[in-house]
Amino acid sequence: MHRALAALVAGAVATMVMSAALAIFEVQTRYAIGIFQAIARFVRMPDSVFLGFVVYALVGTVAWPLLFVSLKPYVPLDLDPAVAGMLFALPLWIAFAIVGRGDVTGAIVVLFVGFTLLAHLAYGFVLGAVYASLADEHA
Repeated sequence: MHRALAALVAGAVATMVMSAALAIFEVQTRYAIGIFQAIARFVRMPDSVFLGFVVYALVGTVAWPLLFVSLKPYVPLDLDPAVAGMLFALPLWIAFAIVGRGDVTGAIVVLFVGFTLLAHLAYGFVLGAVYASLADEHA
C-alpha cells in the first residue's frame, strides 16, 4: 500500500482506539473533562463542540499520521514502528494535556494527565504498528 494511504488508514484506526479510551474516561469522570469543548475553545470557537470534534479527528487521522510518515525516515534510531509511533505520540500528548485540560481542576487533573498519556501511547502504538503492517515496513 502507498505510504501516505497506509498512514491515513493507520491514523483512522489509531484515532478510533484513542477515542474509545477517552470516551471511557469522559464517562468515568461524568463528562467533567469536555475534551471537544476544550479543543473548540483552543481554536477560538468555544460554542462549537462539533468543530472541536472535527479538529480532533483531522489531527488524529490526517495531520499527525502524515507528519509521522514524513519524519519517520529521519529518526536516527532503528526502532520498532510501534515504539516509534509511541515516541511520536508524546509531543501530541503534551499539546493535548495543555489544551484539552480545559476547566479541569483538583484531583481529576492527575487522572487526566495519566489517562490521556496512556490513551496517546496507545494511539502511537496502533499508528506505528498498523502503518508498518500496511506499508510492509518493519524494523
